[in-house]
Amino acid sequence: MQVQQLSVFVENKSGRLAEIAEIIAGAGADIRALTVADTSDFGILRLIVDKPQIAAQALRDADMTVSITSVIMMGLSDQPGAFAQAMRTLAENHVSVEYMYAFVSKDSGRASVIIRTDEVERGIEVLRAGGVTILSQEDIG
Repeated sequence: MQVQQLSVFVENKSGRLAEIAEIIAGAGADIRALTVADTSDFGILRLIVDKPQIAAQALRDADMTVSITSVIMMGLSDQPGAFAQAMRTLAENHVSVEYMYAFVSKDSGRASVIIRTDEVERGIEVLRAGGVTILSQEDIG
């Protein structure tokens, strides 16, 4: 159960994030989570949306550079140690994390964490074996 993440190349100029958000909204997609990694000249905007294919096409139609990658979305109990247990499970199974970000899910008492790893399927497998809930694209909507 992989989740599709959009990565959008963003020039560092005023109004660019507003433009991207408006394009996604105009396509009827809803942004659920995002993070930005930037340099002085450009950034990479990573987004989780409920309709990734539709949002990606709308951005491409607006001449933006977009890629879709598979990521893992964990659903963790909002309690001390839940995140630590998931990270320990990955570490013990030698699955490295490239980056991650989190957001509040619609489910009360749960946090959602997005993880990008070079071994998505294996990451899902070891996390499940470690008792971690893996969420799907359908859980975003």
